[in-house]
Amino acid sequence: MGKGLPLYPIERCFLGTNEKFEDGSHILYVNGAYRGNTPIGKLMHDFSCTDAADMYYGTLADRVRFFKESKEGIEIMCRAMEDMRKQTLQEGAINSAKRMLADGILTLEKIAEYAGLPLEEVKRLKAERTA
Repeated sequence: MGKGLPLYPIERCFLGTNEKFEDGSHILYVNGAYRGNTPIGKLMHDFSCTDAADMYYGTLADRVRFFKESKEGIEIMCRAMEDMRKQTLQEGAINSAKRMLADGILTLEKIAEYAGLPLEEVKRLKAERTA
């Protein structure tokens, strides 16, 4: 937002009248770069720390130590990262298959082979595309 504030509360309004639009939603942007000597400033500092020893908040530091330093925590993080990697690869394969389907040149079998997807998944993507 560029104003140097720690928080930016946003409310919706009708542009024509500037009246608040009372839909019950509230948006709060937090300035991740803010480092003031306030609870929010300290929390933003902690979020950017790589070493738990440098953190202000003990509870957060304890969880960082667990995930970075204990065998169990490291295993949990490794599984989470591997799951994210697999999901990213799967999304990439699906996007590639969709582009090949849109091109219309390759057979479904070739698309499945090149994208590394099961043929049934490629058929499902094609059905979605034509629906």
